[in-house]
Amino acid sequence: MHQRKLSRSDLMSLEQYSAARKEFRAKVMDHKKRRTVGVGPNATWCFEDQLTIQYQVQEMLRVERIFEAEGIQEELDAYNPLIPDGHNWKVTFMLEFPDPEVRRAELARLRGVEDRCWVQVDGFERVWAIADEDLDRENEEKTSSVHFMRFELTPEMCARVREGADIAVGIDHEHYRHELRPLPKPTRDALADDLVPHQ
Repeated sequence: MHQRKLSRSDLMSLEQYSAARKEFRAKVMDHKKRRTVGVGPNATWCFEDQLTIQYQVQEMLRVERIFEAEGIQEELDAYNPLIPDGHNWKVTFMLEFPDPEVRRAELARLRGVEDRCWVQVDGFERVWAIADEDLDRENEEKTSSVHFMRFELTPEMCARVREGADIAVGIDHEHYRHELRPLPKPTRDALADDLVPHQ
């Protein structure tokens, strides 16, 4: 299913969203379950799509009380790049350490971790993340606790995933090595739906 970028006509007004939010949120949370995986004890990947991003935008508009066309368009411009393009997966990667002291130390130890994330379609080489495009999310001391990643697949990989090939994901950083192999079937199938057949 090809995922269009969102336009203003896809969004609910603040008033509509206020009325529909509870139901819409429940639907999105259920949808996200299939698209979220834990990679080791402290890393969570959420594979974004049109619905997860619509939810993010609606929530931003609600929190910021944005209802003017220009402000809405700015949010769309910020979030639309996170919707997959039919030949890639887009992931929000969160590093979670509840204790602030531990978090500070671990984020320092894990500098560069976002560049060591990979996906692998069965029978192919690993595909490494293109992380934080247009965003500077690490500094000399530490990495950020949230990253945005893009995984670009070849037409052959896309075809194999659509035919049912297994997918593995992982992180290969000197201080954090974990993988999930293969992805659970509901997650695998959701990701297959993100890819469009090449003409």
